[in-house]
Amino acid sequence: QVQLVESGGGLVQAGGSLRLSCAVSGNIFNTHDMGWFRQAPGKEREYVAAIENTGDRTYYADSVKGRFTISRDNAKNTVYLQMTSLDVEDTAIYSCAVRRWYSGGRQEPSQYGYWGQGTQVVVSS
Repeated sequence: QVQLVESGGGLVQAGGSLRLSCAVSGNIFNTHDMGWFRQAPGKEREYVAAIENTGDRTYYADSVKGRFTISRDNAKNTVYLQMTSLDVEDTAIYSCAVRRWYSGGRQEPSQYGYWGQGTQVVVSS
């Protein structure tokens, strides 16, 4: 059974940094691309970043490019999201996901088959 557990969220002042982690159990991590998404109150789920299974290629939403960095450690079955220069607009629940399908773009939640429960990030002004 595949399980994803996020951690690292919390309250941070604008301009600060946080590092999120997502630990994945089950023998699929090394062979699957991973993504981070976020959902703010009253808004739809939003794509944040993705990383290919080898870690060689990373992709970002325009809203976080240059501020967030996605990475992975395949030996630890963990994907990370380093967030810097945080803004109040980054406040959301952040979730990681395993990509299972390739019929659409990497930014589409429908392409991901396993999800974590999310970790809350609150950025104060």
